[in-house]
Amino acid sequence: MSAPSATPSAGSAGSTGPAGSTGPAGSANEPGERGQPRDLGASGDLLAHGRAILAEQPFSVLLGAELTALTPQRAELQLPLRQPLRQQHGFAHGGVVSYLADNALTYAGGAAMAAPVVTSEYKINYVRPALGERLIARAECVSRGRQQAVVRCDVFAVQDGEEKLCAVAQGTIARMGEAG
Repeated sequence: MSAPSATPSAGSAGSTGPAGSTGPAGSANEPGERGQPRDLGASGDLLAHGRAILAEQPFSVLLGAELTALTPQRAELQLPLRQPLRQQHGFAHGGVVSYLADNALTYAGGAAMAAPVVTSEYKINYVRPALGERLIARAECVSRGRQQAVVRCDVFAVQDGEEKLCAVAQGTIARMGEAG
């Protein structure tokens, strides 16, 4: 999935962040439609741009994901935990938890790199069943270079207003190359 560039793209090699819909976008120099620069206005509203990218991701829309925070180093995604997203024991399916971590990783990495990005790889540890009404994924870029960023993410399940850690992820977010 794509995260905003300042240009994040969110997601696995199939996930792109905002920047031209591949990573978070925030820079006026990041690509928009058909590789043209995207104008984010004087404020460079990264969160609004990230939300626009998320709205262009059919899978994210299907799940009901919400981008609730986006800065040049951090991202927060939330997901209402509806019945169809649960497995037979009543907690969130691991694939749903993994999706949310992957997308948050890519948004944070794309925003940090201010470029179109994809997830190169990530690892997730499930530390407890994700029981609750909502999931929250909070990701933070811990290191970035010209071509890649290393990002970590905590995923929480929220029940009756109380957050409980349910998964921890870390990934490498890579700058997208020129299409050719």
